[in-house]
Amino acid sequence: MRELLEAVASGELTPAEAEAQLAGYTTTEAGRFDAARQQRRGVPEAVYAEGKTAGEVVDLLLASLKTTGRAIATRASDEQVEAVRAALDDADLDASVRWRDRAGVLLVHGPDYEPPDVDATVRVVTGGTVDRGPAGEARAIAAEMGATVDLVEDVGVAGIARLLDHLDDLREADVLVVAAGREGALPTVVAGLVDTPVIGLPTANGYGHGGDGEAALAGMLQSCTVLSTVNVNAGFVAGAQAGLIARAIGDE
Repeated sequence: MRELLEAVASGELTPAEAEAQLAGYTTTEAGRFDAARQQRRGVPEAVYAEGKTAGEVVDLLLASLKTTGRAIATRASDEQVEAVRAALDDADLDASVRWRDRAGVLLVHGPDYEPPDVDATVRVVTGGTVDRGPAGEARAIAAEMGATVDLVEDVGVAGIARLLDHLDDLREADVLVVAAGREGALPTVVAGLVDTPVIGLPTANGYGHGGDGEAALAGMLQSCTVLSTVNVNAGFVAGAQAGLIARAIGDE
């Protein structure tokens, strides 16, 4: 306690940073931000922007930046991103901003932020172009956790030769996240060809019955080959799980 008080008095810590260390979270008008998640779980806290106002997203991301040195928003809109950029300019904060619009992921790093570095590779695989959104979310989160992340796109089972052309690359990865919609066959096929952990990411695309991702999810849950499966469009969860596995491999 005394060390924290002395750090605040000397300017080494802000009151927000001290509060976050003491309580494990910091409180804003928009809600509580879990500033200790990275230390507690190895997974960065992110703000789920969908359903929040632009002001609420700004409030929470500024709290994140002040307490952890970085901020992540998922399912963010153009309006919310512009509000964050304006707030950073108004506060004269020297932060780098990366906006992955297809994935809906906003990444903000403070000037003193040192990203983690994990000696492991995650490859994110998509069945088709329509899977890029959730796959991009997984890719962004795994990279934020320090893994080297590569992308293998458009290798769906309707033209399986496309997948076989990349088989050597897939086998070299430490972890695979495989995103697919429709019947969700791609992760099952991939898992039968590699000795790497495979995380199935069902996406909400397809025709008619089951076309909202339910058929893909059911297919992956019923996989005859061994793989793990997250919820429909749950790119954050898939990326975080891949990052945790990568970190465990990198620490060996």
